[in-house]
Amino acid sequence: MICRGWFLSSMISISPGSGFQRSIERFGRVPASSVFGDPAGKKMPIKQHMTKKRALFKAYEDPEFMTSFEARQLRMLSEYLMPLTHFDKLRVKDTIVFFGSARLSAPHQAKAERKRLEQAGEWNEIEERHFNLRLRYYKDAVRLAYKLTQWSKALPADARRFLICSGGGPGIMEAANRGASHARGLSVGMNISLPFEQEPNPYITQTLNFEFHYFFMRKFWLMNLAKALVIFPGGYGTLDELFEVLTLVQTRKVQKRLPIIVFGKEYWDEVINFEAMARWRMIKYEDIKYVHFSNDPEDAFQYLTKNLSELYL
Repeated sequence: MICRGWFLSSMISISPGSGFQRSIERFGRVPASSVFGDPAGKKMPIKQHMTKKRALFKAYEDPEFMTSFEARQLRMLSEYLMPLTHFDKLRVKDTIVFFGSARLSAPHQAKAERKRLEQAGEWNEIEERHFNLRLRYYKDAVRLAYKLTQWSKALPADARRFLICSGGGPGIMEAANRGASHARGLSVGMNISLPFEQEPNPYITQTLNFEFHYFFMRKFWLMNLAKALVIFPGGYGTLDELFEVLTLVQTRKVQKRLPIIVFGKEYWDEVINFEAMARWRMIKYEDIKYVHFSNDPEDAFQYLTKNLSELYL
């Protein structure tokens, strides 16, 4: 009786416009006696007009349902389980995550970018300096990811250690995956569906190339396996990731020791003034020590490998 009452109440409370409501409107409401049997003991009737195709149409194969509001929890869960499955199959234990702008041009695109700036009348001495620095940051990211991949491949371990991981898009993210690819290593890409700007770069290992809809689930996976972070120059997204990580470390919500490189002194000295934050007593001076500032791939490589070896090997 409890099950019967629950079923009938749920039938009454079906929201207008829901997938189940549309099915009822299409096929007609099924009488209670057809579901629970006739109280008088008569045999339960079978709806002969239901097609075989409709009868075998499983819920998880219904795109209308799977993309509905009601199935949101299933989509969230799938964005947790799919990466987990792939990491387990490929024995990926941990990662080194690269953050940075999607707007830094690769060397083969630099000539077209310069031409566009010149035609727009925006080319000047300052722009030329910034242009050369942006190009250098891309090359430095490739070089650092290359060296880290060579180092991690040589480690004596059953699992795959310290794979290069990026947000999966162009710019610095592409440079990180590119460096790992040049070193013939695996690398992870965690792309996010956006209305503009971002498509997966071609250097990601295909079995580790993930496309996320939910930002929070992408953030979870970027941090979950990370044992170190490298923050290259970037915009709002990069700043978001940097300060989110620093907040988690400062508040000890992240318990693991996490070496953090902030790379590109020329850019960061203009954009962020940690000393001023400490002078204003918004942070403590010792909080600045959470990050290591670097301007050279070799220095960053030595810092990361030394700390990772001491902490995790």
